[in-house]
Amino acid sequence: MSEQIADKSPSPAPGSGGLESFFRIRERGSTVGREIRGGLATFFTMAYILVLNPIILSGAEDKYGNQLDFGQLVTVTALVAAVMTVLMGVTANLPLALAAGLGINAVVAYQIAPLMTWPDAMGLIVLEGIIVCLLAATGVREAVMHAIPQPLKVAISVGIGMFIALIGFIDAGFATRIPDVADTTVPLQLGSTGSLSGWPVLVFCAGVLLTVSLLARGVKGAILISILAMTVVAIVINSVADVADETWGLTVPDWPGDVVEAPDFGLLGEFSFFGAFDEVSAVTVVLLVFTLFLTDFFDTMGTAVGVTSEAGLLDEQGRVPRLGRLLFVDGLATVFGGAASGSSSTSYIESAAGVGEGARTGLANLVTGGLFALALLFTPLALVVPSQAAAPALIAVGFLLMTQVRHVDWTRYEIAVPAFLTIAVMPFTYSITNGLGAGFIAYVLLQTVMGRARKVHPLMWAVSVLFVVYFAIEPIEDLLGV
Repeated sequence: MSEQIADKSPSPAPGSGGLESFFRIRERGSTVGREIRGGLATFFTMAYILVLNPIILSGAEDKYGNQLDFGQLVTVTALVAAVMTVLMGVTANLPLALAAGLGINAVVAYQIAPLMTWPDAMGLIVLEGIIVCLLAATGVREAVMHAIPQPLKVAISVGIGMFIALIGFIDAGFATRIPDVADTTVPLQLGSTGSLSGWPVLVFCAGVLLTVSLLARGVKGAILISILAMTVVAIVINSVADVADETWGLTVPDWPGDVVEAPDFGLLGEFSFFGAFDEVSAVTVVLLVFTLFLTDFFDTMGTAVGVTSEAGLLDEQGRVPRLGRLLFVDGLATVFGGAASGSSSTSYIESAAGVGEGARTGLANLVTGGLFALALLFTPLALVVPSQAAAPALIAVGFLLMTQVRHVDWTRYEIAVPAFLTIAVMPFTYSITNGLGAGFIAYVLLQTVMGRARKVHPLMWAVSVLFVVYFAIEPIEDLLGV
């Protein structure tokens, strides 16, 4: 939480015996109630993945025209999110939820699957996850995170704040992409026509005002109250007004006819570990795994720093607690996601919504993971919350993360410019990884220009070279003929 909000919070009450000793709730300045509210807030802000991941994966065909079943994808998406979120909570004791990674699933669906079968594509994800686990187990991944200068860590948090705020505006329909036309170079516009109109946008605007008002007043459960209240409002509006379903986005606030739906686990284990090598060259396999690896590796890095920083859990050197465990569980999530045919799973920046609600320990993950487990049976009920009711939480959390920008020394160009690029590139390219790459490369370059090349950590040099390769991956593929 930001200082502004935290100062208005009462002293935490003791947690109950077993939970307190295991999760160290009081030690982190939290209470059982806050953890429960945080877990609920995180779930509601990321529940959209139960619909979006199946939409992306089921909408693509593999090399032989095969498609994945939508219902089965909903099941494995919920299952992987439930298991890995709980595992993160009990292993790393951090309020960091996991689910199928956006961006990575699009790469799998539209870049990898057309080259091979779906089981082959999922096998590459399993392979990438094993590599991530090995790097985490040997300490390499942790060492890279410790090598990042503190100003860049701050910039990562701020950039993620801007990024998730943009996600909130887009998801709610407050801002939309302008279709590609010859007479404009403006990528985004207000609403769907250049102005705000329609009940869904009104629900979002009211939700933003309600959320920030409750936060300003120091109301406990502000974010969760807003999500639930605006969901009720959306259900009422949708039942009495003539609102087209598509204006709500992925989830329509209709009370479902069937609350319970049996899960279908048919996709579990449907992966081929070495099948990709029969479809494409070994060089292509290496490049595809490298692309998946970099996206997964650095998205997790940015998310971990951003969420734990907002929770006030970083140590004096800006290090994430139990980082090794966090990174290993994140790697396992990638393996499990591929083995379940649900794409790579990773840590979710929406966890910051739970932190904004007071979550500080892994107990919040038990709540979030438990709700994903319930979604296996009650998926229709979980999908009642529209984006317009959940998105205000992302706006509020984006603001809270933005407050850290004051910790960057903006008078020193060799620090300020990399920080600025990190902050700006994340939302403008819709990618945490791209922002990290821009900031890392700029930092190494400017430190060299200032005659301080020897002071740059060797791992920063190595990672910057990897980012150069990452940004130039298409020309490299063309050069190699793959």
